[in-house]
Amino acid sequence: MSYASYKIRIFAFLLDYLVIVIYGIFVVGTISFILRSYISPLFSSSTVTAELTGFFMMTLPVSLYFVLCECSKWQGTLGKRKMGIRVIDSAGKRIGIGRSVFRTVTKFLPWEVAHFGVWHLMLPSAFSEVTVYIILSAANLAIIIYLIIPLTNKKGKNVYDWLAGTEVVH
Repeated sequence: MSYASYKIRIFAFLLDYLVIVIYGIFVVGTISFILRSYISPLFSSSTVTAELTGFFMMTLPVSLYFVLCECSKWQGTLGKRKMGIRVIDSAGKRIGIGRSVFRTVTKFLPWEVAHFGVWHLMLPSAFSEVTVYIILSAANLAIIIYLIIPLTNKKGKNVYDWLAGTEVVH
């Protein structure tokens, strides 16, 4: 068993991103088109409503995809499986649902914070523009850190792997 290289992990995530894009176009796009008179107001009424609508339509299903796949018997998403890698705990075993939820939340938190910031720029908000730009800068900094950290250790572990006690291996 060897640790998955950064390059393999990136390719796996790009394949998963393709799954996410397909879901977004076909499922969210179709639902949004069919129910547009009900959904459109949800994205323009308030930042809270817009954020929650986006969360339930996109973030939650995508997160569930990662959570359920990574704690399943396959130990990985479609992208990971295609690239021949899997997520394990520090003892080399399959991760449980709790660890998978924690790993996924930690993994996608910067992106969700960025969504929060974008909604607060697009719609009237109680936050000042400077505050929103600080929030967006922090989210972008976290994303940059997530891209750099795997390059700094032999196991290629990311922040969310360290925090969740997981590893990605061949």
